[in-house]
Amino acid sequence: MADPLDDLQPRFSKAIEAAFGTEHKGADPVLRRSAQPRFGDYQANGAMALGKALGRSPRDVASAIVEQLDLTGIAEPPEVAGPGFVNISLLPGYLNAKATELAGDERLGVRTSADPERVVVDYSQPNVAKEMHVGHLRSTIIGDAVVRVLEFLGHRVVRQNHLGDWGTNFGMLIEHLTDLGEDEAAASLSLGDLEAFYQQAKAKFDADPEFAERARLRVVALQGGDPTTLAHWQLLIDLSTRYFSTVYDLLGVRLTKDDIAGESFYNPMLADVAADLETKGLAVVDEGALCVFPEGFTGRDGRPFPLMVRKSDGGFGYDATDLAALRYRVCELGAQRIVYVVDARQSQHFALLFKAGEMAGWLDDVHRAEHVAFGAVLGPDGRPFKTRAGGTVKLVALLHEAIERAGAVVAEKNPDLDPASQADVARAVGVGAVKYADLSNDRAKDYVFDLDRMLAMDGNTGPYLQYAHVRARSIARRAAAESSASDAAAGSGAAATVVVTEPAERALVLQLLALEGVVQATAGSLQPHRLTTYLFELATAFTSFFELCPVLRAATAGQRNSRLVLTDLTARTIRLGLELLGIEAPERM
Repeated sequence: MADPLDDLQPRFSKAIEAAFGTEHKGADPVLRRSAQPRFGDYQANGAMALGKALGRSPRDVASAIVEQLDLTGIAEPPEVAGPGFVNISLLPGYLNAKATELAGDERLGVRTSADPERVVVDYSQPNVAKEMHVGHLRSTIIGDAVVRVLEFLGHRVVRQNHLGDWGTNFGMLIEHLTDLGEDEAAASLSLGDLEAFYQQAKAKFDADPEFAERARLRVVALQGGDPTTLAHWQLLIDLSTRYFSTVYDLLGVRLTKDDIAGESFYNPMLADVAADLETKGLAVVDEGALCVFPEGFTGRDGRPFPLMVRKSDGGFGYDATDLAALRYRVCELGAQRIVYVVDARQSQHFALLFKAGEMAGWLDDVHRAEHVAFGAVLGPDGRPFKTRAGGTVKLVALLHEAIERAGAVVAEKNPDLDPASQADVARAVGVGAVKYADLSNDRAKDYVFDLDRMLAMDGNTGPYLQYAHVRARSIARRAAAESSASDAAAGSGAAATVVVTEPAERALVLQLLALEGVVQATAGSLQPHRLTTYLFELATAFTSFFELCPVLRAATAGQRNSRLVLTDLTARTIRLGLELLGIEAPERM
């Protein structure tokens, strides 16, 4: 247990129970890192709420807690400050032992879950024969970060890419493919020009009544299982998914073709889902359509708001598909937690869906679903990000521009790198900058896409984090070059002992020890910006340490080795944190 909070929490709980009785055993001491060193390393602020419950002044409550508090071997005698804060300063020996223990742990103090779950994560969700644009960026990289964090904690994660591969628009797409011929269509789509292909089909559908009629008949043929139509439909899917894979590779996202479970996958289940809901008395016919009316949802007119299971013409739509997917993920995949990474505009839909799932008995205390909602990507004008012509911005074009601009910076900063290494670093920095800028924002909020700010080497940016890693790794390489084999082994982070003597060292150690709590909080809240904030604060603490505490020119061999351990720990922690976000940590920049 690397995090000191794991040692402090039970001591405070025991003291609260001793001071106020078993009925207050579960009272939260509200332990957290102190904002300023003059208030100690940690503060307990729970006396405020507890004082209100007891009808006593918070300061008296804090004093009563301190009288019962035993922090032997952990901290100096605690102090009551202000209206009822308890300030805690950790003992140097305790802090040194914690840091030394952390250095020898491959997982850097982060334990796997004691109760691992089977988690389904639904993310990315591009549409067949349509370009991945900036709107897909957030779902894809937030989902990937969520998957990485949950997997690192030992949960059994099932990735699901809910591809848009079915619907009436496929009539016009297949008919357009037929007109072009398979070879020409394949050539166009293989080049990644999906948007042009879709727009051509849509233009013909809107302008040519004869084409539109053929497209409608093609939908009937598709739904009826016509072999030729199905073959053309499959070709569209294959070419599109092949292109999506190149985008995922560029982004460093773990999605593969094996993770695809598109809308078409659930088609055979739709009639059974409708029958299941009817049998349970949840689906009723309303104006010819079969609907579920989840409890507590009404429209502007005050009437109950429906999920449409089956349309009045007998067809099925997106509501039915999502109901089928929910049931399948619980009943067939055995999901205990289902995570939907979809933009915030779909919040009401998912609230309806989850309520219907509860009414049907698919969701309960054991089987949970949650909507990981996110805001929009905005342009410099504060409006949804568009091209100058007003069209959608291709995701690949954005990434290539970021890589190109990062390459120029890398070439200027480190001209001695060979061209291949420069290209690798440019990709890591450019793509990493875009991903970090997105993930460092509270996902529920909109943010402005600004490459200049994203690629900045200072501030809360990906390049700043990557450079902090590079700086730490550079120190390790220089130490290895300067030292004898025994010295290098002593400073490797496995055998040397940490001895903290300076405030900058202490601040760095406290930040390093906090990793587990941050990773666990990120997994619980599914908010990647908690992890980015931690990493930025770690890099900032390391910068102060680097400037104030000489490492290679330390006063003694023991101090040098101790600081090499802290430097190595910082590099490992930044690398792990970036990896959990899906961002590379290059060795050189």
